[in-house]
Amino acid sequence: MKKEPGTVANIMVTGIFILSMTVLMIAFLDDMHLIQQKMEVNQIIRRYILRMETTGYLDDADRAGLLTELSEQEVAEIDLGGTTIDQVGYGERIVLEVSGKLGGQYAFWEKKSSTAKY
Repeated sequence: MKKEPGTVANIMVTGIFILSMTVLMIAFLDDMHLIQQKMEVNQIIRRYILRMETTGYLDDADRAGLLTELSEQEVAEIDLGGTTIDQVGYGERIVLEVSGKLGGQYAFWEKKSSTAKY
């Protein structure tokens, strides 16, 4: 049995396949990094709504801490509009609403609500 000689086309097909798989893998890893960042932002927001339950509002110290932690996660254009900033009574509704751009590019909006339990 005689082997047929390889052609440049066979090598090019393999090279194009490897290149396309590399591009897909890089895109997947970039997306996974973004999902991980969003999960971390969600956990930060959750921690602060739990703090708000004990005070009845988002006080100045917690507001500064929240903004700092979000900035550390590369969140830009942070807006806390809709957040409870005045103290409410026991059992009343409190809201923590955060919007911004993750990585300076991908917009997100997160809203958590609970009741004051202090």
